[in-house]
Amino acid sequence: MLLTTRESITGKTLEELGTVTGSTVQSVHIGKDFMAGFKTLVGGELTSYTEMMQEARKIATGRMVAEAVNLGAEAIVCLRYASSSITQGAAEIIAYGTAVKFKD
Repeated sequence: MLLTTRESITGKTLEELGTVTGSTVQSVHIGKDFMAGFKTLVGGELTSYTEMMQEARKIATGRMVAEAVNLGAEAIVCLRYASSSITQGAAEIIAYGTAVKFKD
């Protein structure tokens, strides 16, 4: 499945199939959340949260792609990600875009 943030694919005429989405809510282990609290005192990257967000993007993307496959799509254009905080240590990630087929 071709994924792009662009509105078009060079050399292709696209047939829009509809909007597709995938989302997940992820949290970190309580121990990692506790340690991240200490890290905020001294500064630096909160690697447990970085890893959580990377995994969440993977899951959300996979779910979006599965939805596009069910529509018979060959690509997803205008791919975007959004996130929101659900509670301390948990976040929702949503991946969304437009599923398309190639006309030519």
